[in-house]
Amino acid sequence: MDSLIAASARALAAGDPLGALKRIALRDDPPALALRGIAMAQLGEHPRARELLRRAARGFGDRGVLARARCVVAEAEVALAMRDFGSSPRALAAAAATLEARADRANAMHARLIAVRRLLLLGRIEDADAALVCVDTRGLPPALAAVAGLAAAEIALRTLRTAPARAALDRAYEAAERARIPALLAEAAEARTALERPAARHIHGGHERPLRLDEIEARLAAGALVVDACHRGLRTGDAWCPLARRPVLFALARALAEGWPGDVERDGLIMRAFRSRHPDETHRARLRVEIGRLRRLIAPLATIEATARGFALVPRVRREVVVLVPPIDGEQASLQALLTDGAAWSTSALALALGASQRTVQRALAELEAAGRVRSFGRARAQRWLAPPLTGFTTILLLPTALPPG
Repeated sequence: MDSLIAASARALAAGDPLGALKRIALRDDPPALALRGIAMAQLGEHPRARELLRRAARGFGDRGVLARARCVVAEAEVALAMRDFGSSPRALAAAAATLEARADRANAMHARLIAVRRLLLLGRIEDADAALVCVDTRGLPPALAAVAGLAAAEIALRTLRTAPARAALDRAYEAAERARIPALLAEAAEARTALERPAARHIHGGHERPLRLDEIEARLAAGALVVDACHRGLRTGDAWCPLARRPVLFALARALAEGWPGDVERDGLIMRAFRSRHPDETHRARLRVEIGRLRRLIAPLATIEATARGFALVPRVRREVVVLVPPIDGEQASLQALLTDGAAWSTSALALALGASQRTVQRALAELEAAGRVRSFGRARAQRWLAPPLTGFTTILLLPTALPPG
């Protein structure tokens, strides 16, 4: 390795892409192309970075197996930053195996951490947790140790385990300080402050108040019946009844929970579930049918009793009923939460992360754009979506599978 390549690599490791480019900007040999690609990625020029990394991989040829594997890992990280989930994860896994076999442990662990982060963005929390177990963080460079800590913290937060999340964030922050990379340090600091921000709103008796993640965790631990409007379902302890695909039933469940411990009159339920201000006998008949369906679905958690004027929700275990609603209003709250991570998302990537059709996502984006909450750039397949950051609260409960199905 010549002196300019070595100096450029050291600059990139320290988070100084401009310093790296000053040394190799005019060179077209494969090592210089690879370093230029990484530098462009750090500057946010992801399409150009991908092109340079692919040219470098081709230039290394069959003899540069180790160098090509490193290029694959770098390109996978660029794809992650671009929110491009179209490529197969097998190439990244093969590159990690090659790097490990050739004793390049740091880059092998880097590849595994990229895979973990990809799974987290797709909402596959259990798979991400299993993949992170395979990452041995002992002796890793501080930058990779910080990334591993951030991944562990996000897994803990999205499964509502705040104590392990806090410990992982402390480790990540300490590692980021040792790494002396400003962007990484800022990410770790921001993640720590998210623990102290409201994550949802608690509605009871017509009043609402904000709840932090640890307060939500405490209510679940106490066995409260939680009607979760963030993920459209009912939960108590480890039992989870999803209603995301049954909007009418969830609207009824939420209305009954907001009326707890009293009952809710029939006309009020009809207005909430069917959006009709002038109910007639057909609405009342449909209400009886839907209440019967809801009663069967939530039977392990609660029952619904008929009263003289309507219906009442009664938990199986006589404890508190908690209604959690998102910190931001609207049907597209989860979509908006994904877009506020600072990255530009394609419609297909959003659909994949949310488990929805592209057409559904396109309609939701059009509504958000009309309301001025998101903006797009590019056209056709190159179109990407962004949203301004949301301040004052954390959107962790709005991300896919924040509360596991139990």
